[in-house]
Amino acid sequence: MELNPHRKPRIRPHAGAARRALRFGLLATAGLGVIGATAGTAQAVQGVAVAHDSARTLADRAHETRFQDSFTVHQYGTLYAASARNQALAVSAYCSADDPCRSVALSFQIVTMAGENIHLNAVNLSRAENVHCDDCQTLAGAYQFVVSTPRPFTLSAAAQRQLADIHRKLDALGRSHASVAELKSQADALAAQVTSILKAAAATAPKGPGVDALAQLEPEVTVHRVFDQR
Repeated sequence: MELNPHRKPRIRPHAGAARRALRFGLLATAGLGVIGATAGTAQAVQGVAVAHDSARTLADRAHETRFQDSFTVHQYGTLYAASARNQALAVSAYCSADDPCRSVALSFQIVTMAGENIHLNAVNLSRAENVHCDDCQTLAGAYQFVVSTPRPFTLSAAAQRQLADIHRKLDALGRSHASVAELKSQADALAAQVTSILKAAAATAPKGPGVDALAQLEPEVTVHRVFDQR
């Protein structure tokens, strides 16, 4: 049955789960449910934090080129539990091969937290889909950066300025006429800069006691990257 071109397509991200032990607790990565519409929500109450960020685009015959990015920094203190969800969804629908659509969604989420035994549920998703859209260019990319430190710390003013500059460069990709493959490469380069900034910042954080007097817990920066392209 053909889809009605006046109805919005329903997008169901693929589901999957992976778990691995981290020095500061448990990290769970999973693909869950239908991507929501809210971007940049966060809560932190009594040692529990929740962060939810997203970028979403829909290109169609009325709006053939769509770009959206999200770049959010969440700084939390000492936690014992946290949930971080980041997602990018890009859809191109019902454009013709002679006049194809272009839809790009990129989401960068940065979360800092402190503690020696944090239970962390981290979700990072991307989904690109073409709906009756031959030769359309559709790209969704999600980057999630989790900074874990034994003791609380705050990103310096200099580090925050550097991140703000990267955010401006990410915004500028929306004005680029480069191919989606080139945009993907440029986004990766910006993500590498973010990683370097966060590692340098985390290195200044106070260390925590280890299992013996000679050992100390070191800050860690974990990066999750997922792309989907059509």
